[in-house]
Amino acid sequence: MSEAHVIAADTEQSLTAFKARVLLVDDQLIIVEAVRRMLSGQDDIEFHAVSDASQALHSAMQWQPTVILQDLVMPSVDGFALIQQYRAREELRHVPVIVLSAKEDPKLKAHSFATGANDYMVKLPDQLELLARIRYHSGAHVSRLQRDQAFRFLRESEQRLAEANLELQKLTALDGLTGIANRRRFDECMRVEWQRGQRDKQPLTLLMCDVDFFKRYNDSFGHQAGDLCLKKVAAVLTEHLKRPADLAARYGGEEFAIILPETPLTGALIVAESCRRHLEQLAIENPLAESEFSTVTMSIGVASVVPSPSSSIEQLIQQADQAMYAAKRGGRNRVMDAAELPGPPSASNQGKTAV
Repeated sequence: MSEAHVIAADTEQSLTAFKARVLLVDDQLIIVEAVRRMLSGQDDIEFHAVSDASQALHSAMQWQPTVILQDLVMPSVDGFALIQQYRAREELRHVPVIVLSAKEDPKLKAHSFATGANDYMVKLPDQLELLARIRYHSGAHVSRLQRDQAFRFLRESEQRLAEANLELQKLTALDGLTGIANRRRFDECMRVEWQRGQRDKQPLTLLMCDVDFFKRYNDSFGHQAGDLCLKKVAAVLTEHLKRPADLAARYGGEEFAIILPETPLTGALIVAESCRRHLEQLAIENPLAESEFSTVTMSIGVASVVPSPSSSIEQLIQQADQAMYAAKRGGRNRVMDAAELPGPPSASNQGKTAV
């Protein structure tokens, strides 16, 4: 376990089972022993002493005291310099420091506070006063740690909640079988891209794709194979989307849709043909299909419009849907441009061709 993890574990324990942890830094052993006697028998106080000032910082980092009793005059290290070293470390920056000085000197006292000390006492202090100050400063420090810990847990909880909500939003926008966008996400994306296209006067193109003779495929191989087939179709469609704004969605059953914002009809037809050809090349056997290769194929209808107040999302979907049914009537396994259909699309033509 790393030193940081040891410190964190020790701090966690001190917060849940609070005891004042006193670190005395003083080179005079007689002072160390006197303070030890003053603190002995106090169940809520743990005591640790360092007589070698060069080891004070290391001991404080390891032991994580709730208060430091700091001598000022020592052979190897100046007490003020040690206080500055404590304050330079994030782990010790807020640990209360009580200066134990041999002199009641206003200048020393003022310099101690300016350096970062929290209190100043002339040694040796009265036992009751020493205990009171240790408990006061330790309690304030632990309360601050508990507050910071509570805030940290709150932030972590809020972050986990935000991540969970984001994940939930993603899941509610995905089709459970194929893993691509579901109908709900399709509808939301169409609304957003329609508004964008109307604002920027850019084309919005829609591909409606339907797997040919899919019911017969299910009849031949069962629903598990049918599910796998739909997953492969979804993978084919997503593979040919190159921009973040492009969206492939499962529209319903064996019908899929692709939204291509800011895409002219010519570019969309290229994407549609690439998807159609890719699925054909997979050569997924469909023995009951009435097609040339008896494999799984799909028919694709393509419609494009520059969104405006005189048009609607429903009209665009209907045009792409009509083009898709025209592709089926034309022999399936093909791409049909809605602009090539004779006259205005009519919903009454839907469903007249076995899919």
